[in-house]
Amino acid sequence: MKPAWRVADVRAAEAALMATLPPGTLMQRAAAGLARRCALLLEERGGVYGASVLLLVGSGDNGGDALYAGARLAERGAAVQALLLDPERAHRGGLEALRTAGGRTVDGLPTWADLVLDGIVGIGSSGGLREPAARLVGQLAELRGRGGQRAVLVAVDVPSGVDVDTGHVSPTFDDTSAVSADVTVAFGVLKPALVVGPAAVRAGQVDLVDIGVRSWLRATPALHVTEWADVLDWWPWSGPESEKYSRGVVGVATGSATYPGAAVLSVGGALAGPTGLVRYAGSAREEVLRQHPSVIATERVTDAGRVQAWVCGSGLGTDEAAATELRCVLAAPVPAILDADALTMLVDGSMADRLRQRDAPIVITPHDREFARLCGEAPGEDRVGAALRLSAWMDAVVLLKGDRTVIATPDGRAVVNPTGTSALATGGTGDVLAGLLGSLLAAGLPADRAAIVAAYLHGLAGREAARRGPVTAPDVVAALRDVVPR
Repeated sequence: MKPAWRVADVRAAEAALMATLPPGTLMQRAAAGLARRCALLLEERGGVYGASVLLLVGSGDNGGDALYAGARLAERGAAVQALLLDPERAHRGGLEALRTAGGRTVDGLPTWADLVLDGIVGIGSSGGLREPAARLVGQLAELRGRGGQRAVLVAVDVPSGVDVDTGHVSPTFDDTSAVSADVTVAFGVLKPALVVGPAAVRAGQVDLVDIGVRSWLRATPALHVTEWADVLDWWPWSGPESEKYSRGVVGVATGSATYPGAAVLSVGGALAGPTGLVRYAGSAREEVLRQHPSVIATERVTDAGRVQAWVCGSGLGTDEAAATELRCVLAAPVPAILDADALTMLVDGSMADRLRQRDAPIVITPHDREFARLCGEAPGEDRVGAALRLSAWMDAVVLLKGDRTVIATPDGRAVVNPTGTSALATGGTGDVLAGLLGSLLAAGLPADRAAIVAAYLHGLAGREAARRGPVTAPDVVAALRDVVPR
């Protein structure tokens, strides 16, 4: 997994490294990597020579990085212009280097540009962009370069205006509180804003430039980001001696006569996973068997037989019959995933004793509204922090669903899923996720790894389904079969 680090920790590591280097070395390393990436982008648009490059330059080191990178591009024949937002506080060395290389300063936005470098503010900033930066950012979409192409926007380290430690972006009517980049060139290590929250979307494609700071970090990462290699390493592969029971049996207590589709979808998600057998318990039994004849189906949890994990809640309802099924699931000495209606039935505290008495792991899968019902407030600006608090409070793994789903553990670890897509924002896809997660748990994965792998594959399936057309939950079930390891 890839780590992401808080600003204070990055600052401390940079200071320790700079103390061992000649002055300015770290900035030159950053500028060299930034210029190299910009040159590659310009090569895709007709070449560096003769290209028009605009630098948006703030007063800090972020602006200095942009100026030095601009100087390198100017030396290769690009026409580089720097718009200084605070001329008196612009980085003196960077500005001199730019002018020496043939670059110049301008007082306003030019009429055209092939590439724009966002060096307004870096990791030391707080809050959204203020004037005149916000106004300039709102006008960038109008810039065109050679061939009429829209100017490509590259952020220096982080998009200006985002909250670096949380990924929050202050909402504004005209959407100018932060830069929306096509590419972000990050220096040294990832920061949370590049991978979580609304800021992650604004970062675009993130490229990491090694400047030597990683080995100087002493603190624990703020979070980690799942990679495909993690999924492959943790996947419960079957072998020549495997049979349906040794691969794991997952129990699914979802759906109802009112919502049979929830049962069908959660069972579909479970069947796409690695387990060898799915047992369904609920009043949607007939519909489940009609669509999934390999399933063993009963009316109640107590009649289902032995399983290695339970999935409970999607479409179950909240009446006394549903509460009885939830109590039976919580009484079982196996891991349990609680989703949707199961979470609603936890809100009044009537299940608190059963939760405290459990030794087996629990995974809860709330979206933001369910989170708010459980906690009394929405996740807020810091989604990672909110998920960690809920995880510690409930002593459960929390899978907080969203575009960048957060998985939090009671011991204080957080993992962000990078494969999310807005295509999954449609009814029933959460049911599919819960079923897949249950299958992974029943196959023997620890609760945290099961949640991490399920979120990653669910996101991939959503993307694959979207590639084929408009997405519905059954499309996600079908796409899962194309993306699971095999």
